[in-house]
Amino acid sequence: MEPQYLLTLSAVLFAMGVFGVLWNRGAITILMCVEIMLNAANLAFITFSRMFDQAEGQIYTFFIMTLAAAEAAVGLAIVIALFRLRESTDVDELNLMKW
Repeated sequence: MEPQYLLTLSAVLFAMGVFGVLWNRGAITILMCVEIMLNAANLAFITFSRMFDQAEGQIYTFFIMTLAAAEAAVGLAIVIALFRLRESTDVDELNLMKW
């Protein structure tokens, strides 16, 4: 498969993730869009790794996968705690940091 197609797919996925983060107000939906952006970065790293026959892209991908797993676990724990407190996952209503 041509690298241009994979990089285009990666760019489209990343743009969809950015659009989802900016457009949606639900915390779980925002976390899923961040996961889409991380997977798009993984696809780009793997594509460049295969293009240049180097393993650094694959190593970065493993680090990103670890980061994504930690982000999902911590993010969902925070969302559950906020839902129990406010009974909503709408990020516009979550103003716990205000005085």
